[in-house]
Amino acid sequence: MSRSQSGMQARSLSPTHRKTALSVAIACACAAGGAMLVSQDADARLTRLQITSRGPAFGGFSFPGVGTYEKIVGRYVGELNPSDAHNSVIADIALGPRNANGNVEYSADFYILKPTDLSQGAHKAMYEPPNRGGKTYSALNRSGSGNDPGSLTDVATTFLWPRGYTTMWTGWDFAAGTNNANFNSTITLPIAKNPDGSSITGPAYEYIVSPGASYALNYPAATLDQTRATLTHRVHLDDVPQVVPTTGWTYNAGGTAISLLPAGTSFVANDVYEFTYTAKDPTINGVGFAAIRDFNSFIRYGVADDVGTPNPLAGDITRIYTEISSQPGRTLNDFVYLGFNADESNKIVFDGLMQWIAAFDGIDMNYRFSQPGRTERNRQDHLYAEGNFPFAQATMTDPISGKTDGRYARCTASNTCPVGMEIYSANEYWVKAASLGHTDPTGTVDLPDHPMTRNYFVSSMQHGTGSATSRGSCQQFQNPLNSAPIQRALWIAMDQWVTQGVPPPPSRVPKLWAGTLVPPLPQSGMGFPNIPGVTYTGLKTTRYLFNWGPRFSLGIKDNNPPTTAVPLENNPTIGPIYPSFVPKTDADGNDIAGVRLPDVTVPLATYTGWALRSGPQANDGCESSGQYIPFPTTRAARIAIGDPRLSLEERYGTYGNYSFAFSVAVKQMVRDRTLLPEDAVSVLNTGLQKASGLLPLLPSPSN
Repeated sequence: MSRSQSGMQARSLSPTHRKTALSVAIACACAAGGAMLVSQDADARLTRLQITSRGPAFGGFSFPGVGTYEKIVGRYVGELNPSDAHNSVIADIALGPRNANGNVEYSADFYILKPTDLSQGAHKAMYEPPNRGGKTYSALNRSGSGNDPGSLTDVATTFLWPRGYTTMWTGWDFAAGTNNANFNSTITLPIAKNPDGSSITGPAYEYIVSPGASYALNYPAATLDQTRATLTHRVHLDDVPQVVPTTGWTYNAGGTAISLLPAGTSFVANDVYEFTYTAKDPTINGVGFAAIRDFNSFIRYGVADDVGTPNPLAGDITRIYTEISSQPGRTLNDFVYLGFNADESNKIVFDGLMQWIAAFDGIDMNYRFSQPGRTERNRQDHLYAEGNFPFAQATMTDPISGKTDGRYARCTASNTCPVGMEIYSANEYWVKAASLGHTDPTGTVDLPDHPMTRNYFVSSMQHGTGSATSRGSCQQFQNPLNSAPIQRALWIAMDQWVTQGVPPPPSRVPKLWAGTLVPPLPQSGMGFPNIPGVTYTGLKTTRYLFNWGPRFSLGIKDNNPPTTAVPLENNPTIGPIYPSFVPKTDADGNDIAGVRLPDVTVPLATYTGWALRSGPQANDGCESSGQYIPFPTTRAARIAIGDPRLSLEERYGTYGNYSFAFSVAVKQMVRDRTLLPEDAVSVLNTGLQKASGLLPLLPSPSN
C-alpha cells in the first residue's frame, strides 16, 4: 500500500523547502486527516488486539464539551519479518524464533483512555512509553499519578482530558519485567538462539549500587564456574576497584543472581560493585522499538486486527504526540534515529515528540545483552551504550570517530520526521553531556537548530522536582523547581507548530559564543560563588569514544564492558573524549541562560542541577539531585557567615517589592509562550506563598 498523500505534502519536500511549506500543508492535513485512515494491510504488524477490560473512566466524570471517557485495557500481539528493512535494524532479530508465517512474535500491554464519543474529542492522542513500566503523565497533565489513571476522579482541572485528547501507554521495555500487576506496562520479548537452537552466550556486565543480600542478574549465567567471572568493590567512584575473591561471593537461584559470602552478608548501599561474567539467552530488546511503532500505527491507521477485532479508535486519530519523562525519551531518540517513525508502509507514526529530561542521549537497548533500564550519571552506569555519536539531530561529520550521521538522517530520507521539543534540566549537563546536543563533537562551535526541532534548557533545575525539606543522600536540600508549567506551554506550542505551522518559541540554551556555556572548572570561570558550607568540585560526566569491539555496529558488544573496570579518569585506554560543557551561573549560583522560571528570575535561593553525596561516599555525585541553598535573610546574617550572596533584605526590602518583581517575571513568561495564561495565576500564587513563608521580616500579603 502506498503512503497516503493527504496531509503528507510537507513531508515529501526536501528539508530545505519543507519549513516554508509546513503551514500550508499542515493546515490541509487538519481538514483531510480522516482520509489517511485506511484498512490495515499486510504490512501493519499488530496482528491481535486482545481487550481484557473496557468501561467508564474517571468515575463517569463528564468534561464540558467532551463528555465522558472510556478505559480500554489489554494486550496486543505483533509479528515482525526479520528480512523487512524496517525491522532488520533490530539487533539479533534474525536469530529470533519464527512462527508459522516465518516471523518473530512479541506481545505487550496497552492502556487507553479515550473520549466515549469520539466525535467530541480532539482526534489527537498523547502516547507515553512508560518509564520502566510506570506511567509518568501526571506532571504534564496536572493530575494525580499512578499506573491506573482511569481510576482518578479529581480530573476537572487536568490538562489533556478536558481538551479531548486520547491518552495511551504500552509496554516496550525489558527493564519493566513481565509482571503487569497494577497496570504496570510490560512486554514479552523473543529470545535469540543460535541457528542450531543452542543458547547464545557472551560477555555481560552489571553495575551494582543497591543494598540487599542478593542481586538479580539481568541475564542468567552461562556457567556457574566462578573463575570465569569477576566481582569488584569500591566505595568512591575514583577508588581503585578491589577484586572480591571467589570465596566472598556465589551464584544462587540457578545462576540468575549472585550473593555475598558468608551467607547473610549484604551489598553495602551506595558502594560500587561491578560484575563481569558470561551470560546466555539474550532477549531481543530492540523489538521494543517495533512494539511502539506497530501499536501506534495500528491505532492511527488500522481498522481491525487480523482476527477481526475492531480498532477502538478507527477513523479518529489524526495526530499522535509523545510525552515522556527521562528514560523513555532516550528510547524515542533512538526510535527516530533507527528509522522507526516510519511504519512498515512508510507512513509517519508520531507527529511530535516532547522530550523531558532525556537530553539527546540514546539507550542501551538495541544490543545483545543490553540493559535499557540503565542510565549514566556522575557515579553510575558509565560503561553502557548510552552516549554514542550522533548526539544531535542535524547530520554532521564527527572528526573523532570519522562517522557522518545525525539523529534525523533516516527520517529525513523517508519524510517521516516528527517535530521535536527537547526540554531538559541543568542536571543533564552535569550528569550526562547535554551540550553535545547543540555543539559540534569537538566542542568548538554552537550548532544551529535542526529545522524540525527546538531545544529548551530549564535553568537551574535538577532531574525532576525535588523536596526543599529533604537532603536524601545529598549534602544539601534538594531542588524544588517545577518545570510542568513550561512543559504544558510547549505542548500547546508543539501542537500549533504541527497543525497550524505556527513556529514555536525559539530555542533557549547556553551558548559557547555568548560565554554562557563553559567548562566546570575552575570555579571562578564557571561563576559559582563560594557559599559557606557548600562544596564545589566541578564533578561532571565525560563522554568517551568507547571501543566495544569489531561487531558493535551489528549490536554485539565483544568488549563488555568496553574497558577494564578502573576509574575512567585514570584509564588512558578508554578512548578519545568528546568535550562537553555546563551552564555558566550568575553571582548567586543560578544559571544565566535558558528558560528561567520566576523562582530563578526573582530568586529566594541558589538552585543547582548538580549535587554531591554525603556519608561514606561524600563528594561523589548525588546523581539526579540538585541543590536548594536559601539566601540569608538579613545583611547582618549574611556578613556573619561570610556569604557572598545578597540577603533577602538587601535584594527586596519589602514583600511588595518582591511581589511586583515576581509578577513581572510571570507575565514575561506568558508573553514568551513558555507559560500558559491558565497556569500563570497558580505559578504566581505559589511563588508568593513561598516568599511569605521565607520573608518573615517583611510585611506579609495580609498586611
